[in-house]
Amino acid sequence: MDIGARVAQARAERGVTQAQLAASIGMDRTALAKIESGSRRVNAVELVALARELGHRVEWFVEEAPPALASYRGARPDEPVQDIDRELDVLVRDAEFVTSHCPDLVAGQPEPLPHPVTAEEAEGLAAAARRMMGLEPAQPAHDLSRLVAGLGLLVFSVDLGEGADAGTVLLRRGGVALTNGHWRVGRRRLAAAHELGHYLIADQFSVDWRVAASEAHGIEARLDRFARAVLLPGEDLRRRWTHWLGVPEEMWRDAAVRAASHYGVDMATLARRLVETGLVDNDQAADIRRVQTKQADIVEKNLVVRDELVPVALPRPYEQAVLRLYRHEVITADRALGLLRGSFQRESLPDLPPLPETEIWDVTS
Repeated sequence: MDIGARVAQARAERGVTQAQLAASIGMDRTALAKIESGSRRVNAVELVALARELGHRVEWFVEEAPPALASYRGARPDEPVQDIDRELDVLVRDAEFVTSHCPDLVAGQPEPLPHPVTAEEAEGLAAAARRMMGLEPAQPAHDLSRLVAGLGLLVFSVDLGEGADAGTVLLRRGGVALTNGHWRVGRRRLAAAHELGHYLIADQFSVDWRVAASEAHGIEARLDRFARAVLLPGEDLRRRWTHWLGVPEEMWRDAAVRAASHYGVDMATLARRLVETGLVDNDQAADIRRVQTKQADIVEKNLVVRDELVPVALPRPYEQAVLRLYRHEVITADRALGLLRGSFQRESLPDLPPLPETEIWDVTS
């Protein structure tokens, strides 16, 4: 992509005029106009100033993004996806940079699985995904980011406000998923599981909320079914639900609270899954959606409170790779902090060993 066109794109996203941008970096407006039109070259000093003012790194203007397609879910048709587009672009470039120096960060993407055409096939895909993650049939899919990292999918969480739930990019090796940390933990986990579905079937086309809104029985709906089945495996849910309903002095509300806590899902996801597995009818599901877990429930039922993908959240293998690059002095402290997206402070970085005296002499002589 032409550098001038990139400058124009970033300026439009920033919502500033040519005159405002030019003034902010001490450039004549006509010079900026010529850069954007491609009739004037931009020198390195000018590009650094433009990049700083527009909130992008220099390589964003001079390098093409990795060849990949994104899929989005969860936004309403009147909501833009610019925020998630921009964040995904940065994350993809960061992941590509880190994996280029640490190839072992991503083992590679599994062989693509068939697209689920029916609800039964979505359930089968979920069972296959759980096996690939090493989960036992009755084991909850907790710490989902760690589980999917073993399949080559790096899941990040950033607060994107009230926009899309998540997006996924298939890379040359592996993939990057971004979940919207603005939402509560159950919704974040459901979104991450949904993106795992996109990753495993390796979509060769873009599926976004504009399509999904009018395709209730399409791939997005089937991947939602897949995500629920990953988080709430049917046979285990049936067994536990029956047991919880049989606990003396407890009711269906208590069973719902226990189930939501055990599987790490929100009440809406639980209710939908209970209907799918034939454990409740639609009226009972509507009641379950209105249930709220109280502090008294947590204490009296001795529930474990878990929180995942709290923004900013980075995959642990990615964090370890960045710190390894910093320790080996492949990257500077500023670059490491940028790759870690503000989740580290400078003083939190590891101490580097002092240079040997011979090297210090070489530098200063």
